Amino acid sequence: MPLHFVVDEPLDADTGQTVTLTGAEAHHAATVRRVRVGETVTLGDGAGVWLEGACELVAAREVLVRVTNREEVPRPSVRIELVQALAKGDRDELAVQASTELGVDVITPWQAARSVSRWDADKREKGVTRWRQIAREAGKQAHRAWLPEVGGPLTTAQLCERAAATRMLVLEPTAALRLSEWMPDPTDCRDIAIVVGPEGGIDAGELTSLEAAGATLVRLGEHVLRTSTAGPAAIAVLSSTLGRW
Repeated sequence: MPLHFVVDEPLDADTGQTVTLTGAEAHHAATVRRVRVGETVTLGDGAGVWLEGACELVAAREVLVRVTNREEVPRPSVRIELVQALAKGDRDELAVQASTELGVDVITPWQAARSVSRWDADKREKGVTRWRQIAREAGKQAHRAWLPEVGGPLTTAQLCERAAATRMLVLEPTAALRLSEWMPDPTDCRDIAIVVGPEGGIDAGELTSLEAAGATLVRLGEHVLRTSTAGPAAIAVLSSTLGRW
């Protein structure tokens, strides 16, 4: 499989035209991955455009690619969203990385009642920027045409307000319904949101509020998973259910 690189601006080049990689991507291509003149690579802008081309110039600060094929990959009609509670250490970041590799379309941080990590005004911007960078690199590694959107953190009240706009599934080990048994209504085109709690699980009051707002409580199986693995596991199950896999 050709090496893949991501640019931060829209790709409007067509077959026969050239695209120039500069900055960090050029350095990564030339110095880290050591691409060679004539080598085939793929390029994406994270918004559906997928180019294939051959390298005509390779330098530390500039890599020139002649486009041989252009494809525009449609966005999924039903998007999968991960609502990930903030967690201590790097557990929430691990969830962001793995979920991106597995195909999540939207990632939303959640300041849950039991979240040990707290994003105050100073940490909020840095936290979102960090998650976006992790998602970008994971999407690049996974050769994704669409990179996931990463939004700002939600409170529980804001999450409840959104329950009516999406098909919201809250992971709860004591729920009676297995996620593998949940079957989406084929006429319902709303996005699907998977809500994952922090260490120690979701507060009972939050579960009650979310369920009252229209969310469905589901469990993955008989085992209790870490907050870093529950979301990716649920995305894998949903991808199978939706026919993505």
